[in-house]
Amino acid sequence: MKIVFQDPTFSLQLLRTIGETYYKGADIGECLSTAYRIKEGDFESWHEEWLKTAKRIHKYADESLASGHKVSAREAYLRASNYYRVAEFLLMDPEDPRIQATWGVSKECFSKAAGLFSPPFESIEIPYEGTRLPGYFYKVDDDNNNSSGSPRPTLIVHGGFDSTVEELYTSAAAPALERGYNCLTFEGPGQGGVIRKQKIPFRYDWEKVVTPVVDYALSRPEEIDPKRIALMGISMGGYLAARAVAFEHRIAACILNDGVFDGYEAFASGFSKSLQTAIDNGNSESVNTFLNNLSESDPNIRFNMEHGMWTAGAHTPFELVQGSKDYSIKNIAQNIKCPALVLEAEKDDSFPGQPKKVFDALTCPKKHVLFTKEEGAEEHCQCGASALSNQRIFDWLDDTF
Repeated sequence: MKIVFQDPTFSLQLLRTIGETYYKGADIGECLSTAYRIKEGDFESWHEEWLKTAKRIHKYADESLASGHKVSAREAYLRASNYYRVAEFLLMDPEDPRIQATWGVSKECFSKAAGLFSPPFESIEIPYEGTRLPGYFYKVDDDNNNSSGSPRPTLIVHGGFDSTVEELYTSAAAPALERGYNCLTFEGPGQGGVIRKQKIPFRYDWEKVVTPVVDYALSRPEEIDPKRIALMGISMGGYLAARAVAFEHRIAACILNDGVFDGYEAFASGFSKSLQTAIDNGNSESVNTFLNNLSESDPNIRFNMEHGMWTAGAHTPFELVQGSKDYSIKNIAQNIKCPALVLEAEKDDSFPGQPKKVFDALTCPKKHVLFTKEEGAEEHCQCGASALSNQRIFDWLDDTF
């Protein structure tokens, strides 16, 4: 599916942004008018044009709030937050001061929107190995009007390779709230503010991240039903969540969106045989030279390599590729005991063939769902098909609980 751009990175990220329209995180005309101004394949042009749009919508939000129009302000702050996120997305140099500035104002806008919801979204900090992980707790019931009279089923959600905790509102928390689920979202190592501010890179043993999050959830027994806690990992989070539930058995259900069986297999699926041989032989110099040259002509490779090295704490492309070999569930899939939903998009080029391998390896109660081109849901993580994706995720979760 191509929208405005032929470049797959630019097209997918535009579709991802437009998809947030479903829960008021974007507006179609604003997205398209911005995209038409961007020079294809030009990361600087991408940043400049999305930043212009973000600043304009941010101004609308401030004006509405100053005039007492809280609904208009809330909606505009949500859109501005998302557009700032998109503007920052393709800034590749970790030392670029625009990363901190643009990401920071994205968080600020979301925080302002969060306070204008009823009940307000609660910003939380989760104790983790001597520091804290940022997150949000979204609850169905107002403290003064608990319509359920008892703790709610709760969905814990984290992203993957490149998401932020704020984006998880439109992709997970909003549909959860509509269906009577509380939602707890967080950023772990390698993600969002944890890599940008705390400089803590990804780790493959994600159970060490999720267990403190479950501990935190269980510290709120008045709101969270301990027997109905589900975990969803999005994109590369499909590996992370699977790894976590193989060891953390207090989770009662797991959604892998998408399923990732082996990180290296996914990474190397598009590599030539000669490049794979060089990797296997440990020829770091030729691997680095080849991938650096490829990055100069391919925006998708450039993003994956540069963002990957930053968030994984790798110093070279070879080190990044070698490190991806730790991200595998091939020897632990049988340890997953809770019911699992494995999602797959028909034309996903991030993890081609991986979800079915996950499904086949699982021995727990399981379901596999394939989203198709005919349904308009064939792109990575069903970008642009929120209605159908949420229907299938939450219908399964309702039935499971």
